[in-house]
Amino acid sequence: MYRHAPRLLTRAIGGGVRRSAVARAFSTDLPVAPSEDAAFVEAWRKVAPNIDPPKTPLSFMKPRPPTPSSIPSKLTINFVLPYQSEISNKEVDMVIVPATTGQMGVLPGHVATIAELKPGLLSVHEGSEVTKYFVSSGFAFVHANSVTDIVAVEAVPVDRIDPSLVQKGLADFTQKLNSATTDLEKAEAQIGVDVHSALNAALSG
Repeated sequence: MYRHAPRLLTRAIGGGVRRSAVARAFSTDLPVAPSEDAAFVEAWRKVAPNIDPPKTPLSFMKPRPPTPSSIPSKLTINFVLPYQSEISNKEVDMVIVPATTGQMGVLPGHVATIAELKPGLLSVHEGSEVTKYFVSSGFAFVHANSVTDIVAVEAVPVDRIDPSLVQKGLADFTQKLNSATTDLEKAEAQIGVDVHSALNAALSG
C-alpha cells in the first residue's frame, strides 16, 4: 500500500494540473477587440445634431488686464445676466452693490473680494451720472487689478419699475404673510415681502 503512494500522488497531481490547464485560459490571452460598424458611424455623423454650447457670462467678458503697478483712476466693470450683457468692460468711478452684508462701495484699488448679492439697488457712478439697477441676487467679484465682474440672476433698470405695482405686490404679500398657516406659506410670503420692500427702497433711494 505504502509502496504505491508516491505513484498515486503523482498521478493525482498531474491529472489535476492537466484539467486546470484545460479549464482556464492563459493570463496572456486577450479578448478580441470589438469591430467598429463603419456604416453605422457614418450614418450617425450625417444625422447627429450640431448644437453650439450655451453662452456663459464668461463668454461676454474680455481677457482681464494684468494688475497695474499703481492704482488706476478708473474702475473697470462687467455686468452680465444669464441671457445678456448689460455693461461690458466699461470704466467708471465707482459701483455700489447690494451685498448680503450691506451696501458695498467699490472704488479703484479695492481689495480683492467676492460678495454675494441680495435683492436691492446696484448703482454705477460715472462722473455726475448714476445708473441704477434693481438686482434679484448674484455675486460681485472684485479683483486686485481694479476690475469688478458682477453676475446677477435678474436685473432691471430702476426707471422701468412701476411703483404702483410694487405697492400692490407689497400689500398682497403682507396680507398673505398675516394669513399664512403653514411654514411653507409663511416662507413664500416672507420672500415676497422682502423682495417688494427692496423694490420700494430702490425706488425711493
